Amino acid sequence: MTNPAATVRLAGRREWIAFTVLVLPLLLVSMDVSVLYFAIPAITEQLDPSATQQLWIFDSYAFALSGLLITMGSLGDRIGRRKLLLIGATAFGVASIGAGYATSAEMLIACRVLLGIGGATLMPSTLALVRNLFQDDRQRGKAIAIWSGAMTGGIALGSVLSGVMLNHFYWGSVFLINVPAMLLLLVLVPVLVPEFKDPAPGRFDLLSVPLSMAAVLPVVYGLKEIAADGFEPLHLGSLALGLAFGYVFVRRQRSRDDAMVPRALFGRRGFGAGIGLNTIAAFAMMGSAYFTTQYLQSVLGMGTLEAALWSLAPSVVIGAAAPVSAALAQKVERAYVIAGGFVLAAAGFALISLVGTDSLWLLLIGAGALASGIVTVMSLVSDMALASAPAEKAGSAASLLETGQEFGGALGMAVLGSLGTAVYRSDLADSEPAVRETLGGAVATARQLGGAAGEQVLNLAREAFVHGMQYAAWGGTALLLGAALLAAALMRGIEAPAPPAAAQAEVPGAGMQVPTYN
Repeated sequence: MTNPAATVRLAGRREWIAFTVLVLPLLLVSMDVSVLYFAIPAITEQLDPSATQQLWIFDSYAFALSGLLITMGSLGDRIGRRKLLLIGATAFGVASIGAGYATSAEMLIACRVLLGIGGATLMPSTLALVRNLFQDDRQRGKAIAIWSGAMTGGIALGSVLSGVMLNHFYWGSVFLINVPAMLLLLVLVPVLVPEFKDPAPGRFDLLSVPLSMAAVLPVVYGLKEIAADGFEPLHLGSLALGLAFGYVFVRRQRSRDDAMVPRALFGRRGFGAGIGLNTIAAFAMMGSAYFTTQYLQSVLGMGTLEAALWSLAPSVVIGAAAPVSAALAQKVERAYVIAGGFVLAAAGFALISLVGTDSLWLLLIGAGALASGIVTVMSLVSDMALASAPAEKAGSAASLLETGQEFGGALGMAVLGSLGTAVYRSDLADSEPAVRETLGGAVATARQLGGAAGEQVLNLAREAFVHGMQYAAWGGTALLLGAALLAAALMRGIEAPAPPAAAQAEVPGAGMQVPTYN
């Protein structure tokens, strides 16, 4: 069965229900980034990890996720996105059980790695399937807007859910909550979601798998360590190593017909620019989060759960920002809506630059404006980039978008975090090392001193931290205003693509392969 007219079919109730099911794994994957924030003290008490093991309990998930996104996106195009989604859901569920009942730090780290591998299959699969389910530009834009909001909100929700669960259950419950959701996914996806894959994918380039990981992982590691410890030679060497492997990876992709990253993607106007703008948006989002979470806890003195609940406040406006921007983009040139999103986010940074040592509401308003602008940008550029890619390459396109987000987030924390830290240390140059190193160290020192001396140390450290945050916010404001000009120039005039070539879709229950337009 073919559709010679290549008409665009509107999605109905079945597709929207399928989309709701697809949002579920995305929410869980993004929540797992932050779900350990409250659980680590209980884990430390029971499993007694070393300092290095504790670090890997946190980071192994993110490293496995970011390192395998490109591979899994390409694999999904070849074997089928629904099939890869089901494989990933199974791995994610099994790993969640293993993590929930881990009896040693080594076992928990191994399970976190498996969770990251599962997450790397789930993220590009869900976004690629959204691209296939919604052929109409308006419906696809609305769906991707909701997808972007769910991904952003899931990170904030993870820490809050972790705190609530730990108030009633043991630490493993923060992982076991994934299991019922994965079981539901395994039951509903085969019924509701059709299979999509590239009908002529070519051979799978196995050598590109380790090359892509060697390009991504050292860069992500270097950026994370720079954010934590500054520009040490080892961290700069890690960046250089990753960039060198990245050069080799790109050269290989440009020379092969069966490349993991198809050259045709970057030949389409809007795709490369969309990845770049999406990376800048992630830079701003994670760079601001580096400061706001510390501000709530260490400057305002909130408990962890209280700080997590307050951090959810900006998510209220995020829920409205993505659908509103998608609707606005149907009436106004998308390039200008994207530029407007960057300007709104820059205004959020500008408000944060005015925050003092007791400015909760100003911080929340600034964070809300920033998050709304960033979600506007992410949803629209993701839609434009995916729409410009051939439907049969949607998995590869989605994985590149998400890898750019991982890079952007790590870079934002490294650059803005380092800027704020430099100002903080300059302001406290005459203080003792523990106070000068970090705000957390200053808080611990103040508690040891107690009395007026401790209060004085704490006040000085809080003022220095806020001063550093202000400088970082000014830097973020300038960057986002520049991104707004870039978006208006690069994305202007890009129209919705013509209906793409047919890709293979397996209709559940039909027992045969039928070409459909998607």
